[in-house]
Amino acid sequence: MRPKKTRWVKYLPGERCFKPMCKPLNKVKGVYLTLDEFEAVRLADLEGLEQVDAAKRLKISRPTFSRIVSSARNKIADGLVNIKAIRIEGGCCKVIRRKSP
Repeated sequence: MRPKKTRWVKYLPGERCFKPMCKPLNKVKGVYLTLDEFEAVRLADLEGLEQVDAAKRLKISRPTFSRIVSSARNKIADGLVNIKAIRIEGGCCKVIRRKSP
C-alpha cells in the first residue's frame, strides 16, 4: 500500500470526543474520525466549498477529497444513528500556522 500524502488542516477541533448524554462513555461504542476527515467536513459542509477548492486547501486531489469526506460523513451518520461516541484523532496531517504580523 502506498504511503498517505500529508494533508494540511487549518483548525484543530476544540473537543476531541462527542458522546451521547444518555450513556456513560465506558458503555458507548465509538467511531473514529481522523483530523483530515474532520477538516474535510468543515470545509465542505460548514464553509460550503466545492470539492475542488476544498481539495486544494488540503493539498490533495479532488478524488481523494471525495473519498475522505464520504468516509467522514458515513462515520458521523453511524455515530448519530447508532448512538456512538464520535472521537477525533489521528491522520497524517500538519496544521497550517498563521504567520505573526
